[in-house]
Amino acid sequence: MDMNEIMKLIQAVSDYGLTSFELEEGNMKIALKREKETVVLSNVPAAGADSAESAPVLSAAQTVSAPAPAPQPAASSAETSNIQSTSDNVVISPLVGTFYSSSSPDAEPFVKVGDTVKKGQVLGIIEAMKLMNEIESDFDGVVEAILVKNEDVVEYGQPLFRIR
Repeated sequence: MDMNEIMKLIQAVSDYGLTSFELEEGNMKIALKREKETVVLSNVPAAGADSAESAPVLSAAQTVSAPAPAPQPAASSAETSNIQSTSDNVVISPLVGTFYSSSSPDAEPFVKVGDTVKKGQVLGIIEAMKLMNEIESDFDGVVEAILVKNEDVVEYGQPLFRIR
């Protein structure tokens, strides 16, 4: 399989929105996997193939990315350090997912700026892999800032709330 055929394959995976694809042809195996809007190409010898016959593994320099919509920017490290320097009590995201400020679209948010919260009180929900994970306050205090909007995609370790 030549590079043009591989590029056509990558484009097809991207066009059809597939998240993973594997192809074994002789002693060559191609696996395409889309994570965080990126398609990664790897070439691994098929099981049982003699290492002398197998094709070389593609290096990181040969990783191919498919065009993808630009993700919403997360807080930069400068913003994050500024957020954390103004208050020691920052609730951070324990996982990657979609943040929801209320239990349903028509319900009131769990908390608003200025609300008094207790340790263990639900502040929001993060949906990850169709599972709803309640985000609880680690602190007693007053909500000083809500650092994400409803339905924002959040990253692991991203600051969500500032409690004073």
